[in-house]
Amino acid sequence: MAPQKRVTAMIGDIAPKLAEITDDVLFGDVWQRPDLSPRDRSLATVSALIALNRMEQLPFHLRRALDNGLSRDELIETITHLAFYCGWPNSMSAVRIAREEFAKHP
Repeated sequence: MAPQKRVTAMIGDIAPKLAEITDDVLFGDVWQRPDLSPRDRSLATVSALIALNRMEQLPFHLRRALDNGLSRDELIETITHLAFYCGWPNSMSAVRIAREEFAKHP
């Protein structure tokens, strides 16, 4: 399935417009803009999700970050760094999720 149609497959049956704009605008336009690399966008997104304690979306974006060229070590270092700026509990939760995702996708 094309990356920009993943959300439609996930929630299109119940929230078709939200799925459409997520696929077409967020992943189809915003993530494709040339001023930031996909790697940099992933780093910014993972950081924002951790800082805002949006742990439900973190597994997807950790996998995407790995696919976009970030290493596991870089992601763990980012989580560690963020503990000092966005809170220890947020980073501790993120490490738990990272461990689970890394185990699922060796």
